[in-house]
Amino acid sequence: MIEASATPTGQAPAVQMLSIQRHFPGVQALKGVELTVEQGEIHAILGENGAGKSTLMKILAGADRKDEGRILLDGEEVRISGPSDALGWGIATVYQETSLASHLSVAENLFIGRLPTNRAGVVQWRRLYRDAREVLKRLKLELPLRLPVSQLTIAQQQMTEIAKALSHRVRVLVLDEPTSALTETEVIELHRVLRDLRAHDVAIIYISHTIEEILSLCDRVTVLRDGENVGERKVADTSPDELIRMMVGRSLVELFPKQPATPGDELLRVEGMRVRGRDSEVSFSVRAGEILGFAGLLGAGRTALMQAIIGAIPSNSGTVYLRSKPVRIRGPHAAVAASIGYLSDDRRRSGIAELLTVGSNLTLASLPQFSRAGVLRRREERRAASEIVKTLRIVTPTLEQQVALLSGGNQQKTVLGRWLIAGVDVLILDEPTRGIDVGAKVEIYGLINRLIAAGKGIILLSSYLPEVLGMSDRVLVMRRGAIVAEFARGEATQEDIMFAATGQRAAVTTGRTGRSPHE
Repeated sequence: MIEASATPTGQAPAVQMLSIQRHFPGVQALKGVELTVEQGEIHAILGENGAGKSTLMKILAGADRKDEGRILLDGEEVRISGPSDALGWGIATVYQETSLASHLSVAENLFIGRLPTNRAGVVQWRRLYRDAREVLKRLKLELPLRLPVSQLTIAQQQMTEIAKALSHRVRVLVLDEPTSALTETEVIELHRVLRDLRAHDVAIIYISHTIEEILSLCDRVTVLRDGENVGERKVADTSPDELIRMMVGRSLVELFPKQPATPGDELLRVEGMRVRGRDSEVSFSVRAGEILGFAGLLGAGRTALMQAIIGAIPSNSGTVYLRSKPVRIRGPHAAVAASIGYLSDDRRRSGIAELLTVGSNLTLASLPQFSRAGVLRRREERRAASEIVKTLRIVTPTLEQQVALLSGGNQQKTVLGRWLIAGVDVLILDEPTRGIDVGAKVEIYGLINRLIAAGKGIILLSSYLPEVLGMSDRVLVMRRGAIVAEFARGEATQEDIMFAATGQRAAVTTGRTGRSPHE
């Protein structure tokens, strides 16, 4: 068990943020926000992107300053001048996007800035690995200590970030979307650690867009909207519908606004695709106006299969047909030329081009259509980008805004807008709503509905089973690189999919096509 700092006696809250205000040019991000977190409490903060959650937490973590207001720890006012100062007060923060040094090992990242050295300043590697093993042992985690972080999975990187934070003697732990890339088993393990910390009087501030997760883990929840407190509830006294209405004014039944559609002719067919390193060959098809969902546990092979289809990783066999004609796809550019688009599950690394503007990101996959004789027609490019910004309601001051400065939801809409401009017929969406708020999710679903109505084919990969079931016309379940079950819309429950994904169902279930997914 990670040791928590001793807390003073009495009933003073662990954290109080009183009348916090923060102004940015043209925007008041926080308008007198109040937050109280008790000792030994897991306190959730809910709100759409732009509601002020991140700004409030950055102020507590010392990564941003407040313009007005007070911060009290255990009843005493403190001034937090920077992240190291926050750590000194026992406040550790884990952000959604990891801040690990990718070229360093797991062990080095756990103790970065405080590596054990001898009097000559030489790193004591044996002691480092011993201390790192002790941290992981107390957290009951298994991570490859000597491996560079760049070679870890997203889930392993997230767990490394959490272990790094908990290697300090924390009294307040802030977690921003900590489970967005974790498997169900890893989520359960993380929640076990957090409950253990709560039992030792650590105050935990938990930011998540997953309502079910908050209701099962947290004690209280504060809802923010447009930089203001909307309300505070005990988790035991509220419901998903109430929390969603507080955040966005929508009810729970409106979360997955799937529009009915009649699938047309076959758009894409994949036959005998075998990803290198896998034993199984995979075959499936997608029709115009159809959403084909893919479910499965982390490591089931969904993402690798899609990357093999677009030529991003090698395959040992397989043929891709577009409108019944075989196409040779030797890389992502060839996939775009064949009218297949791909939205990556890692928005930061392979979705947006962070250093480019919103306008440049929108037209990145379509530059040839705006070029003549090798000269880029800037006016036409800008016109197309402006139309997409209006259509998708991308919140940005100008097309020249750096895309990295947008909220997660607006970044995701920018990537989707890129494929709208490109005009692809088949769009592969890998975790399209990961890490974005409820309101932005509904807008993404609305865009998907419009694409389907226009006769596009959508392949939807998601680890969030309600999303797969709520938006798909058919669902294929993968396990160990193979398709093990197929369900038509309305046929399956979350339990059915989990049974198939974990290998607890021997027979392959067929959908409305009446055929095995392997045929």
